Amino acid sequence: MKMERLIGILSILLQREKVTAPELAEQFEVSRRTIQRDIESLCRAGIPIATAQGAGGGISIMEGYRVDRTVLTAPEMQAILAGLRSLDSVSGTRRYAQLMEKLSAGTDSLMPGGTHMLIDLSSWYKTSLPPKIELIQDTIEQHRAIRFTYFSPKGESVRTVEPYYLVFHWSTWYVWGWCRMRKDFRMFKLNRMTELTTGEPFDPRSVPLPDLEPEQIFPIKYQVTVLFHPSCRWRLVEEYGADCFTVESDGRLRFTGGFPDADSVLSWVLTFGDKAELLKPEELRERLGALTKVLADRYRRD
Repeated sequence: MKMERLIGILSILLQREKVTAPELAEQFEVSRRTIQRDIESLCRAGIPIATAQGAGGGISIMEGYRVDRTVLTAPEMQAILAGLRSLDSVSGTRRYAQLMEKLSAGTDSLMPGGTHMLIDLSSWYKTSLPPKIELIQDTIEQHRAIRFTYFSPKGESVRTVEPYYLVFHWSTWYVWGWCRMRKDFRMFKLNRMTELTTGEPFDPRSVPLPDLEPEQIFPIKYQVTVLFHPSCRWRLVEEYGADCFTVESDGRLRFTGGFPDADSVLSWVLTFGDKAELLKPEELRERLGALTKVLADRYRRD
């Protein structure tokens, strides 16, 4: 992709005094014309690049800019490379590993072997997720809409969206874009999409960054209080942190927290079986009692 190639070219120019267009074209497996366009893009971005023709010529960063060649330390570059390598765990390819090799050209200390950070962003959806990410990345770069069937708690719908950002948050991938149905910017979870296709080109809008505060995406509707058996401590710590509960005199754990809807509360409490008792709110306590009676009747043996 163009952005990855620009980063690679800039990294090489920061590490070497001079490089030729044919060398860059061979390294990034593109044409010399493409390299020339990339150099023009870097110049427009404010990077002072000089080119010289003939024998001994080539592409370099202007002399007065050389002080910035050491702006990234080895540990900082290793952190960047670890982040790039993590993207291969999503795509299932070696695209970013190859980019790392190009980024660290001629600098053995920056190769992955010297990195002490491993990041794996892959999920259970290893077959269906990478093609969605690849398609959406392409449509974002090409300013093309996407169409898909979307499944949400409110039902199933067909959406057309102008995509702007791929977002990895809450251990899940989302796309942030302008929803033509809602006429507003929305976040869509990739795992809830089916029949994803590329649509027509669109003119880019002025795009606000998504507000990723949990209260914005999952507004709290219910404040709940639950008593848990002491054996549930590990799970409460894992899911909500060690300060989400207090210890009662009998050893039970009193949990308080907010949830966006009733179904989230009931389904979560039920996963603890008989080791949890929902105390508040009374409305949900009654609904849980009624639900457990239905379940008891369903599974009662004759």
